[in-house]
Amino acid sequence: MQGFFGRYLVVDVAARRSNVVPLDRESLRHTLGGKGLATQLLLEKNPAGVDPLSAENHLIFALGPASDTAIYGSCRHGIFAKSPLTGFYGESYSGGRAAIPMSRTGYDAIVLQGASSTPVWLEITDSTVQFHDASDLWGKDTFATEDAVLERCGVDGAAAVVIGPAGENLVRYAVVENDYWRSAGRCGMGAVLGSKKVKAVVFHGSKSRPVADPEGIKTYARRTVQDLKDHKATQAYRTHGTPMMVALLNTVGAFPTRYWAKGTFESWKKISAEILVDRWGARPKACRTCFMGCGKYVEIQEGRHKGLKIEGPEYETIYAFGGLCAIDALDEIAHLNDLCDRLGMDTITAGNMAAFAIEASRRGKIEERLEYGDVDAIARLLENIAKRQGLGDLLAEGVRPAAAALGLEDLAVHVKGMEPAGYDPRALKGMGLAYAVSDRGACHLRATFYKAELAGMIDPQQIEGKAQLFLDFEDRCTLFDCLILCRFYRDFYQWEELSKIIALTTGEEMEKADLQRLASRVVDSTRRFNLREGLTATDDRLPKRLLQEPLEDGRRLTEEELNRMVQDYYRLRGWSPEGVPSAL
Repeated sequence: MQGFFGRYLVVDVAARRSNVVPLDRESLRHTLGGKGLATQLLLEKNPAGVDPLSAENHLIFALGPASDTAIYGSCRHGIFAKSPLTGFYGESYSGGRAAIPMSRTGYDAIVLQGASSTPVWLEITDSTVQFHDASDLWGKDTFATEDAVLERCGVDGAAAVVIGPAGENLVRYAVVENDYWRSAGRCGMGAVLGSKKVKAVVFHGSKSRPVADPEGIKTYARRTVQDLKDHKATQAYRTHGTPMMVALLNTVGAFPTRYWAKGTFESWKKISAEILVDRWGARPKACRTCFMGCGKYVEIQEGRHKGLKIEGPEYETIYAFGGLCAIDALDEIAHLNDLCDRLGMDTITAGNMAAFAIEASRRGKIEERLEYGDVDAIARLLENIAKRQGLGDLLAEGVRPAAAALGLEDLAVHVKGMEPAGYDPRALKGMGLAYAVSDRGACHLRATFYKAELAGMIDPQQIEGKAQLFLDFEDRCTLFDCLILCRFYRDFYQWEELSKIIALTTGEEMEKADLQRLASRVVDSTRRFNLREGLTATDDRLPKRLLQEPLEDGRRLTEEELNRMVQDYYRLRGWSPEGVPSAL
């Protein structure tokens, strides 16, 4: 089977040694790399019930057969471990340019095990693994760390993934960053690296991925860009990027506001894509092997944050700080975005935690005085979370432990310990199913089902037949995560195109039914991991508030409706009514 190096690297951070392990052809055909391979390795290597912040929790960098090829949307890498935020399966992906030098080290996956007694940064090449002292980098922000390790490495084309103070201090939603503004943002992968005392990993090498049809890939890529560079979806992402969703979600009343109390933010026009592009003159910024340029690079020209340079803020950050925290100035949201980036902290969870703290303050559950729209107070709170000072120490644990400690479980909005993204499931009921059954918690990206509901493929309020369409989306997205392709190519890479990409890279001919079976195996394996860690069907549910409190216009998602969708999903997956795959 082509498309793979046929080996993975195990790095023992405690013993400061490494070894190369071969991968057999059948294993690669069974998993297709990426998420499939990483899930198999986690099942093999992680002890059941392991503490996510212990040395025994393995952290895995994984790539797919499309990595470092001309296939558009392929410059992404995945990071996998047991999540310190949820206690279940953890996965996070990032774009930029890091996937290319990571691939050129010549491994299909890189597994970190153990923990160092002192801070280190790793240099992984196609021939060596070097351990460098990082004591002087401990405490530095992500930008300074990335600059420092790349300078010390001194190799053109090298890339670094780094953590900030949040990761060092084991904030359970710390991120792993690269290229300054690209983040493996959810599940707390930065805390796992921090628990291993790994401040950064630098990759470089010269290995070429042995694909099945190199010339065919080039031809396919040329045709892709010719056919799609002027597509309306491409132009929308290039012009306005993900912030275009602010107007759309407010229009349909699904923009979470004031910690999930409402579905529309009255000042949404002040934080919209039009401000970012028309007033600030944001320029498109693309990952390698991408023609969309969904990233928006800006330099703020006026106000107290004049001179701030940032790629963003993305829609999810605008929702988290603009909607949930009721901040009606885009430059202030950009400031908080920059602060989270430098501290190395997930903006979705950080915004949710800030809004939760505001509600806790309003209810008299904490001494701190916090109010909606108070940017400076929120900024101080983020600093305290990263440093684990005062209230920040509790909030660094995540919303589930914080809510339990403050007696606010009925207020907290999360699934399996992870907060939802900016799509209210009372308005988009399929997103209720997506949040409920996602293997990593309340995730919008495992199926991107908001696309189906917002595009009119299915009525957002419909229950019947929703699980069937959802399954198609989830299976296709699972293949994206095995190949590790960008989600924003979902409109372009339907089943037929995925078959072509797999044939060009691996040489394997797979029809839609074959691909669906492969995706189902990966989903089942991920489910087995979670069941082993104690997950039950009662974890596949939404928080009380989202099932009991209607939106301001009266729309609601009932517990009975959610249960019907979840049971339909279990049945279509071939799982028992308790959510257990039949293979178990």
